[in-house]
Amino acid sequence: MEKTDKSAILKGAITTGVINAIINGGIQYFLLNDKEVIPISVDAITNTEVTVLGTAVSLAITLSIILTLIGYFTLKGEKVKFFPTAFWLTIKHGFFTFGVITSVAVLWQKYMGTVEVSLIWGLVIIGVITGIVSAVINYLTLKNIQK
Repeated sequence: MEKTDKSAILKGAITTGVINAIINGGIQYFLLNDKEVIPISVDAITNTEVTVLGTAVSLAITLSIILTLIGYFTLKGEKVKFFPTAFWLTIKHGFFTFGVITSVAVLWQKYMGTVEVSLIWGLVIIGVITGIVSAVINYLTLKNIQK
């Protein structure tokens, strides 16, 4: 089987991103629907308050690991061995996602401070973040696991 071209991988990644944005935004609605407003971030390293970016960090890391594994195991045709290549790719995607989303959260807090948004806008932000993460991770996974 031939290696899939980059435009086909990109199209599939965008589709995956849109689907994941909608699904995860919907799931978060049921988890957060008791809140009228939700802060995007708060000025504390640890807190008990639910925030948009705090929710997005854990969700994005989980998605990056799951999507890397799903991408690997559902790809038909020749692919790299799971151990060590795809396994380390899974770990790398988890750390990459953690670093990027956490950095965005820290920069947001530093320059914007604590901003509260309505639940709907919070869900939109979470959906956009998970959609972008899903698309990028899906693209990187499929690009890197094919032989």
